[in-house]
Amino acid sequence: MAGFTVRDLVDLYLTEVIEDRVVVDHRTGSKKRVPGARKPKGQAKTRRTLYGDVERTLGDRSAAELRRKHVVEMVKCILDRGANVQAGNVLRELTAAYEYAIGLGKFDDDFANPALLAKASLKQARVRLTSVRGKRVLSDAELKAVLVWLPGSGFSVTQKNVIRLTLWTGARTGEVCQARWSDVDLNLAVWHMRDSKNGAERYVQLPSHAVAFLRQLRLSTKIYLFPSTRTGLSIQQKSLTETKWYLRNSAKARSGTYFKPSQTWFDSISDWSPHDLRRTVRTGLSRLGCRNEVAEAVLGHSRKGIEGAYDLHNYEAECSGYKDGLIIWKPLTVGLSLNGRYCRPAGVSACALFGFNHL
Repeated sequence: MAGFTVRDLVDLYLTEVIEDRVVVDHRTGSKKRVPGARKPKGQAKTRRTLYGDVERTLGDRSAAELRRKHVVEMVKCILDRGANVQAGNVLRELTAAYEYAIGLGKFDDDFANPALLAKASLKQARVRLTSVRGKRVLSDAELKAVLVWLPGSGFSVTQKNVIRLTLWTGARTGEVCQARWSDVDLNLAVWHMRDSKNGAERYVQLPSHAVAFLRQLRLSTKIYLFPSTRTGLSIQQKSLTETKWYLRNSAKARSGTYFKPSQTWFDSISDWSPHDLRRTVRTGLSRLGCRNEVAEAVLGHSRKGIEGAYDLHNYEAECSGYKDGLIIWKPLTVGLSLNGRYCRPAGVSACALFGFNHL
């Protein structure tokens, strides 16, 4: 198909696989919405990934005449700007786009997927297309310092509250950002997470101090626990990363935005990210003596291999036994109001209570 370009290939993959589409029953004329392979957020991300690099650099080329070297050159350009993870994402999606088109007979029978060949070449050259596995865990002293800094930091009140619930539950920041009140039962102290990263719904146990906090929060928010003040929809996870960048680079902040010295990024300790708090929770559960399978269930990790295929127990009862053990920053936040201000309650020793306690 000489007229079938890489742009056509990308559009075919996006519209028929990734994105939601409407199909028409030719017998009845009725229309039916068919969900795409990705959730709305993933659909938008995949389109940006393919159009930002593949379509921009290779879009006008014939898809059948694209060669391994063309794909390798494109990937190297992405690597040159320091975006190793993006390079891996682009290569993965382009490979899948070609595989889909090959399956539909868009190419000759002896056609070889150039993206797949490029992937093999890059692997042979030992080019890293993934991020370095995170290993950052905050010590008790570091965590205490961060939590003393956080209330007065440049994060918005909503962002601070997202970080609080992340640390209290071990949930992913993206999951916390999207939480709805309709899925939270404060009387049972559970949060029914219907839409997790791995696609499996689960129940998140809420510690007593998290329940008390959410009862206050319920008075000021409606559909979402953490809505955007601009749109009313759930706050976006990327806003945490963006705000962190501005706090670290306050001179480059948006026009009209000014951060006081006390609000800028806390650099008295080694760099950390909100996701590192989740890893800190997991490490703390091990300090409690929590069994591995239970700790993994608390975080919502899916099990792999034979264990994942045969052990289908959800460990909800076991997780419940540890929910009030996650008090990493309870001593500080029991005095942290919804407006982000901190007032240490009388008689509470932040130092003494900063370890993990299995209640």
